[in-house]
Amino acid sequence: MNFNISRNNLCCTLCLAVSLCSLSLSLSLSLSLPVFDLPTSREGTQGSTMEETVELPNSDHVEMAHQHIPRKIKKGGLVTMPFVIVNEAFERVASFGLVPNMIFYLMRGYNLGFAKGNNLIFYWSAATQFMPILGAFLSDSYLGRFLTIVSGSIASFLGIVLLWLTAMIPWLRPPPCDQSKHSCKSATTIQMAVLISSFALISIGAGGIRPCSLAFGADQLDKGDNPKNNRVLKSFFGLYYASQSISVFVALTAVVYVQDHLGWKVGFGVPAVLMFFSAFFFFLASPLYVKQEAKKSLFTGFAQVLVVSYKNRKLPFPDRSSGGLYHHGKNLLLVSPTEKLRLLNKACIIREPEVDINQDGSASNPWSLCTAEQVEELKALIKVIPLWSTGIIVSISVSQSTFPILQANSMDRHITSSFQIPAASFGLFAVIVIIIWVALYERVTLPLASKIIGKPVRPGPVKRMGIGAFLSCMAMVISAVVENIRRRKAIREGHINDAHAVLDMSAFWLVPQYCLIGLAEAFNALGQIEFYYSEFPKSMSSIATSLFGLGMAVASLLASVILSTVDDLSSRGGKESWVSNNINKGHYDYYYWLLAVVMFLNLPYFLVCSWAYGPQVENGSKREGEA
Repeated sequence: MNFNISRNNLCCTLCLAVSLCSLSLSLSLSLSLPVFDLPTSREGTQGSTMEETVELPNSDHVEMAHQHIPRKIKKGGLVTMPFVIVNEAFERVASFGLVPNMIFYLMRGYNLGFAKGNNLIFYWSAATQFMPILGAFLSDSYLGRFLTIVSGSIASFLGIVLLWLTAMIPWLRPPPCDQSKHSCKSATTIQMAVLISSFALISIGAGGIRPCSLAFGADQLDKGDNPKNNRVLKSFFGLYYASQSISVFVALTAVVYVQDHLGWKVGFGVPAVLMFFSAFFFFLASPLYVKQEAKKSLFTGFAQVLVVSYKNRKLPFPDRSSGGLYHHGKNLLLVSPTEKLRLLNKACIIREPEVDINQDGSASNPWSLCTAEQVEELKALIKVIPLWSTGIIVSISVSQSTFPILQANSMDRHITSSFQIPAASFGLFAVIVIIIWVALYERVTLPLASKIIGKPVRPGPVKRMGIGAFLSCMAMVISAVVENIRRRKAIREGHINDAHAVLDMSAFWLVPQYCLIGLAEAFNALGQIEFYYSEFPKSMSSIATSLFGLGMAVASLLASVILSTVDDLSSRGGKESWVSNNINKGHYDYYYWLLAVVMFLNLPYFLVCSWAYGPQVENGSKREGEA
């Protein structure tokens, strides 16, 4: 492709991206402005950006004209909301818009096999899910939220630009396969290094932005002296989550459509421009932000408990009646730690009060003495690990996004004679199901179920996690059945050697499995987060989403292991791999059945873990005195 065409693509990219930017910014402003009550007085107004600090003396007009009126910028408030929300929204549109079609780019642009390309996507997904945990730690302990978001925005922008360059510069990719000779040249080390570096930078960017945006936005509005503070924060949270849903919708429709119809150069260029505006808008309001300083992270407290309990492992336990021998924080009702996981209690044993405790009651060395509160926080985390691990297996089914995309690509996706849904946009059905279920659950589903049964119905978070685990198993069963039907039809139509053939079979056969996956995620994911919030102390509320993200990261790694193992074992002896590049020759249905068995085995494991945790999981309340 010559330079003139590339220049046209660049212009098209800029026009599309600027249009999306204008639409998103206008939407953020229109959504945010009516939500809050804006007082008309200049004093104490959250939405005002400037506050006069000097009163003009009574003098003639000449003096008045020359008088300098100093003005002080009012930090935080409603005016910062569009910038914070747009930063996160554009980052999600950019990054989520890259993932659905990425398997096609790796197979066609880098000549990777389906298994290798899918594994690379799994690793990328795992890194993207894990980096927010590291970002939260750096934000809380060292950088603060503002600098973490800034660093993440820059890293994400550079990563997407680097990925865009792989589409723009031919020598950054291997040459196309020679179909006449049935030969493909593999990517060089440098070419793969550039590609993987772009993925790494995008993951680092997500790690900087995603864990901090919500809390940073709350910092701008959290005014303790405002009687409407809770209402303002609740409105912001609703707006924030609405923008996330809109971002995913735009990514799975507009960005995917651009990639399908205008190619990779424009398709990757649009996210790059969006990410530029994401960073630009956030920087633009820098003087207006409330910037909280970094504090000690919970992860640091966990590490301190482990280190100190190991150092004190030979200390004898004091009598339970001697509560004064345990160190506890200020204004804390819990004086002595609980007996569960008793070994950790040694981290808060006071050996020499004169040496270990400062005059203000704090520990002189936090790496030699912890509080009972810190100990109980770590215990609360350890106690939920078994139930958390059951969610990892459920997330494996959710992470199988590339298989349905290849299936949809081989099926009839037409809605009308002139328009067909992009294969990568079918994931939108799962998103729509999640949104509808969340919207109707409290207002329609529970009242209707209560009316039918004749008594109040409100399943606890652990029960909803179990329902999600069961639905994930059913989703894999349906996926296997549909793929078996699709493959047999491909063979009957004589397409077994043509991986690119489009069958006379509607792609809407895939909708039921997408709906079940969406329901499984709605039950299990939301149940997990609610369970963590109900069982953890308030000081650990940020860990809830971090635990879920870590589970998704581990699930992606396990999915990669399963895929690699299946590919290796099923292709031995010269046989066609179950996960072959040719979807009609492979046996994706066998792969789905294997996942269904894994999901099924997870069900009794879940029952054992929920039983071992105890009855408190049913009502979501913590025992008195426990974290």
